[in-house]
Amino acid sequence: MYVRSIYVTGDPAKVDGVAEALRTEGRELLSAQPGFRGMGLFVDRELGKLLVGSWWDDEASREASYENLGKRRVELMAPFAQTATVDNWEAAVARRAETLGPGAGFRLVRMDVEPSDIDPLVDTFRDTLLPKIQKIPGLAGISLLVDRDRGRAAVGTLYTDRDALVASRGAVAAVRGEAAAKARVTTRSLEEFEVVLATAVPHA
Repeated sequence: MYVRSIYVTGDPAKVDGVAEALRTEGRELLSAQPGFRGMGLFVDRELGKLLVGSWWDDEASREASYENLGKRRVELMAPFAQTATVDNWEAAVARRAETLGPGAGFRLVRMDVEPSDIDPLVDTFRDTLLPKIQKIPGLAGISLLVDRDRGRAAVGTLYTDRDALVASRGAVAAVRGEAAAKARVTTRSLEEFEVVLATAVPHA
């Protein structure tokens, strides 16, 4: 599977209105596109950040949807967006079996990795790190996304509620350190969001 992420910042006072528009009309627009497999919508109300992830069968579907929805996407985000960054990813690992909504938590870790080390990272993550992460109480889903051309990776973890997200920080930090040692990755950023919507996606 393939993923497009859109990272938007703006006035915190305006984030809820745009998040609701994306949760309703935005989801309907995406669902009508060929190859669509799921959607995640996450917000940081305090700082004014919004993250949208959409999941696709293949790269062609992902790119076609971006072109088809370009004008309406800009209109939906315009009341809030002051900056917007679009990234494209390959979903190397995805584990999520349920749909989550408000009250759930999401953590995103962005990493740099040499392109030649991406396959070893995926193997290490799937074989060694994933079994440990899946034992963390409250974990509701996890994904490893990679960008082979630009030497980047991102790990997203979903939790059933805010308390589980907070309680997981120590255990996840230990796994993150192990990943850095075994898979030669460098952590670039660590962020947490509230889940507005996270629909189930098939395993990758």
